Amino acid sequence: AVELWELDENETLIVNKFCKYEHDDIVMTVAVLAGSTQAVSGGRDFCVKVWDLPQQTVLHSYRAHSGSVTCVASCPGKDTVFLSCAEDSRTLLWDTRCPKPATRIVCSACNHLPTSVMWHPQKSDIFALGDENGTVALVDTKNPDSALSSAVHARSITGFAFSTHSSPLLASISEDCSVAVLDSDLSEVFRNRSHRDFVKGLSWSPSDNALLTTVGWDHQVLHHTVPIPTGEASGVNCVKE
Repeated sequence: AVELWELDENETLIVNKFCKYEHDDIVMTVAVLAGSTQAVSGGRDFCVKVWDLPQQTVLHSYRAHSGSVTCVASCPGKDTVFLSCAEDSRTLLWDTRCPKPATRIVCSACNHLPTSVMWHPQKSDIFALGDENGTVALVDTKNPDSALSSAVHARSITGFAFSTHSSPLLASISEDCSVAVLDSDLSEVFRNRSHRDFVKGLSWSPSDNALLTTVGWDHQVLHHTVPIPTGEASGVNCVKE
């Protein structure tokens, strides 16, 4: 199912707006497109679906992958453009305005199964790509073979999040139970290994751009204070909740 929830009463109440069973198998990933009126989802039925949120309907349904879709990512500022990657080893760039909306992106820097994608918040041609081997790459859609890459983790990448700094930091999480934060050159500026199982979710604080929160299969919610880009010392490195 794909569900839409709304925060109400000064964000003290969460209200379910709809729940739709349009996929034929488990939904693995969802992202809200630029403009906030549409979303894209991907599932184990190999399908990618574009949703009209106000109308609570599916606008487009595509079966361009031949394996489970593991991640989708929306492009900032472009409400018809998004990325998907799947267990068929393919990463696709989508533009729903086109008659053939999907274009394959081949990146030699990541030659293992792609597991996670995330668009750069300031550069509409650049996205982060992670694979099952723990490699992180910054890929230019116009020249994928020029990708900058680094072996950041020892196991599969499970998620990314860019910070809101003027030169955004890239946080990555992995099945190696660690959290890493990288600068624009993919140099490590922070690492934490406090999780005792797969790290599966992460988010930068909207009110403090040095605060990163991660969650894992170890039932822990951890708050990390990350050094700011100028290199100043951070405060407490890790706090459990």
